[in-house]
Amino acid sequence: MTGESAAQRNLKDAQILARKIDLLLDVVVAAEGRPYEFQDIQSALADKGVKLSRTRWHHIKAGDATVRQPSEVLAALAEFFDVNPDYLLESDGKVPERIQHELELLAAMRRAKVKEFATRTLAEVDNETLDAIAALLDDSTKY
Repeated sequence: MTGESAAQRNLKDAQILARKIDLLLDVVVAAEGRPYEFQDIQSALADKGVKLSRTRWHHIKAGDATVRQPSEVLAALAEFFDVNPDYLLESDGKVPERIQHELELLAAMRRAKVKEFATRTLAEVDNETLDAIAALLDDSTKY
């Protein structure tokens, strides 16, 4: 049996791109502290002379391999999110350091929220048990 077919590679690449875009949308926020909306992205790309239709955006976010995404659109998206274009243009593009740091910060914040909830909920539990639960949470949420 030979390696994966071109169609399988295209599907895999499209799905990887979709996950990368979702990651950027989760981590990178507008100056006002809110997540970016399609209109924000479309307008910013239009200012650079790159057209992004709602349909193309849907295909990118859905990981649709039936529609080839032009490199100029992906490069413009990389510029919009302030990441190296290789991150979006290549399926094995490395996660930008800034994004990795943001992910680690989000994970730490989530762990803190879970610990706070567990402490409030389990107020009658002894300190040793709470420490064991906190250690378990730390171990289970590491990247």
